[in-house]
Amino acid sequence: MKKLYTIMILVLATVFVAKAQTSDSPWAVSLGLNLVGVQDDSVDASTGFGIPALGFSRYIAGGFSIGAQYSLNSLEINNSDADYSALEGFLKYNISENDIYPYLFAGYGLSNFQTDTNAEGQFPSTGAGRTYFGGAGISFSISDNWNVNASTSYRSSSEKGSYNHLQHVVGFSYVFGAGDTDKDGVSDKKDVCPEVPGLKEFEGCPDTDGDGIPDNKDSCPEEAGSAELNGCPDADGDGIADKDDACPEAAGSAEMNGCPDSDGDGVADNLDKCPKEAGEAANDGCPEDDRDGDGIPDKDDVCPDEAGDAANSGCPELPEKLIDFMKGENSTLLFVVNSSTVTDESSAKLKILTELLGTYTKVNVVIEGHASSDGSMAYNQTLSEKRANSVKEALVAMGVDASRLEAIGYGETRPVEDNSTAEGRTANRRVQLDRRVKLKVVE
Repeated sequence: MKKLYTIMILVLATVFVAKAQTSDSPWAVSLGLNLVGVQDDSVDASTGFGIPALGFSRYIAGGFSIGAQYSLNSLEINNSDADYSALEGFLKYNISENDIYPYLFAGYGLSNFQTDTNAEGQFPSTGAGRTYFGGAGISFSISDNWNVNASTSYRSSSEKGSYNHLQHVVGFSYVFGAGDTDKDGVSDKKDVCPEVPGLKEFEGCPDTDGDGIPDNKDSCPEEAGSAELNGCPDADGDGIADKDDACPEAAGSAEMNGCPDSDGDGVADNLDKCPKEAGEAANDGCPEDDRDGDGIPDKDDVCPDEAGDAANSGCPELPEKLIDFMKGENSTLLFVVNSSTVTDESSAKLKILTELLGTYTKVNVVIEGHASSDGSMAYNQTLSEKRANSVKEALVAMGVDASRLEAIGYGETRPVEDNSTAEGRTANRRVQLDRRVKLKVVE
């Protein structure tokens, strides 16, 4: 007896996973060793250790199973050898369906303590008796189908030739009968993917791309990826799955849908027509047009063809002193009849103009020469040109760069006074530097 208990403890200590006989695997066949001990003080009996204890059962519902067991053993009763056999039906109740589960059972059958070797049959009337029994057991599993079981039961059999006795059984059982549509070894009831062959570790689901994430939980089941991205790959390592990444080969940011923004202008490179130059989203990521190169976009530049500054809306600095100088008489240089010589009075004005041009170095001056109607038109045209050139030469002599000066003659075509009077003709013999003088910015 002590030896049997030791064996039972060792078997139970080596089992770590269990699988119950349930509706998922309703059928079970068991085979084990049985130990029988007579419980009758009126007889002298030894404890018998025998083989087999063969059982067959079917799960019904709610934890209940029905089945039958056949046992053989041998022991000594009153110094005579006795062959023990038992055949019974039972009702079993699984207390739980956890990995390691206990159970209760009860039943009815026949037990035979045959001491007469001449008796005929498996259960002769001289040694067999009707038997009622009840007991408890525990089951463990060593695989999806194989269990290790241990049970003990008390059996009441008080008819003539039979005895009340204890029976202990240790053995294995094989559970089977579960439906498995996809034939992957995982029953349909436990198979999350019952129509597709899969793996036991993934509850019957496949892992097509072999990334350790089952297809039913893998957003990219045919491309190996990481668990952090639900099984999807990330070729550029930016933390955005390739399927959601507008630039899967270039690391970017979530704000840019996985694309980089090389110039930092807030427009992703894949949408930026000028990815190396910061620009405006409204201009496809490119800088605004700036024809004069003053840093002020043409759309905001009041003077898009003249370099200026932002304080002046893109226009050059206004030559206010020069404009003030040209107002009134300072803008007109008068000449004597038939002469292109610059007078002393005009030279004084040109000296002041020279100083102002030194201040406003980006201003060019157009010098307009005119004549009265005395003489022929051709003569007056030539005379007006000479007058404009003489003013230009005087300014150059005073230090003004010739490239900043342009001389034009208009002859008698643009009078300011009536040429029919002496006073009018005098006024028309001039070089005009008034508000009609063209000023333009140069680089």
